[in-house]
Amino acid sequence: MTTARSRVPVRFLASAALVVGVSGATAACGDEPSANAVRAKPLPVSSAGGAGWKEPSSYAYTLRSGEGERSLIGTFRVTVRDGKVRKAVGLDDSGRRVVKELPDQVPTIGALLKEAERAEREKAHRSETEYAADGHPVRITLDWEESAIDDEALYVISAYTPLGGAAEPNG
Repeated sequence: MTTARSRVPVRFLASAALVVGVSGATAACGDEPSANAVRAKPLPVSSAGGAGWKEPSSYAYTLRSGEGERSLIGTFRVTVRDGKVRKAVGLDDSGRRVVKELPDQVPTIGALLKEAERAEREKAHRSETEYAADGHPVRITLDWEESAIDDEALYVISAYTPLGGAAEPNG
């Protein structure tokens, strides 16, 4: 007498492995930081500051723009002259792609603040701005609709330097 052995089709096993892999990857898309995330020492910030800061006509800053499904994703070194972005350098692959394909998408700090103000006016689910001791923004977090997926925006501003004359910032 021979025993009947249960045979599971290979396609079923492959499909099951795919489902487990996708659900694991989806679970990894939450709010938890990535294992590859670099943690920097935070600047002294204030959630209530900023009212005294006036955007200068010329400055440089580094912008890390992330979260959500938007065209402005990546890290950039931005030089603003006469209130307009005059130079943007992508510092990572995403940033280089944006600078090459959509250079007019790289904003001034003032434009980022206007986006945060618009989010507040339009009663976005979340609109938070953190400020450095001198009053310039260092982090802007936006989430337009609580139940929408991928409508968030996170802007981290660092290496802010007011410019005078014709000097170009380093880095």
